[in-house]
Amino acid sequence: MLTKRIIPCLDVINRRVTKGVKFQNNIDLGDPIEMAVRYSNEGCDELVVYDITASAERRPIDIGMVRDVAQAIRIPFAVGGGIACVEDMSRVLLAGAEKISVNSLAVKNPGIIAEGARAFGAQCIVLGMDPVATPDRRRCPSGYEITTRGFRERTGMDAVEWAEKAERLGAGEIVVNSVDADGTRAGFELTITRLIAEAVRIPVVASGGAGCPAHLRDAFNIAHADAAIVAGMIHTGEFTIAQIKRELHAAGVPVRMIW
Repeated sequence: MLTKRIIPCLDVINRRVTKGVKFQNNIDLGDPIEMAVRYSNEGCDELVVYDITASAERRPIDIGMVRDVAQAIRIPFAVGGGIACVEDMSRVLLAGAEKISVNSLAVKNPGIIAEGARAFGAQCIVLGMDPVATPDRRRCPSGYEITTRGFRERTGMDAVEWAEKAERLGAGEIVVNSVDADGTRAGFELTITRLIAEAVRIPVVASGGAGCPAHLRDAFNIAHADAAIVAGMIHTGEFTIAQIKRELHAAGVPVRMIW
């Protein structure tokens, strides 16, 4: 049985990790390199680092930061933000990242998924999506609409249909980051995560809303996620990666343990 992955998320602004609620009211939490090392030592399976203002500021991702993370840890990590073309993807991979996450760019130019998969392999291309619940079932049959630019723009695209299209284009993984749950620490949005996990054959990562180990257990057992992203619950020191894994292991969830 494949083990479930625990993935800390570092949202970075000006080389500082930050966290908000529903993409707003971000507060400073620390140095991304120091935090990456700490979580790696605690036993996380992967990391994801988002340069969250790069796209809005129309600048490239901070390659220096990517290189510093790669030199500091020995586990796979993905990066996102400020990726505008295949050349940007190449620079990120050469700097030491294993995966590239595309979100708003892929909505605007879906072909970038296929281009990246052809150039580097599907395993390198992660589709990040920010769905929000909507009552408009005519436009969005699943009940979830894709948003872009940090929830600032609604697209009219159905979340499940977009996931299926991304898989056909060559995405190797999908991160489902619920706008409604983001930063609330009230639990993942299990419905949309499950809908997408059941619609595609590639790994699906639950994101947004983790507040305790039971929330991860539900993401794995109820929503059938392959991995779960955590942020606030570990950034505050309330839980460690080791604690989360011990509780999941006790609940029968297969995880990679470091005793």
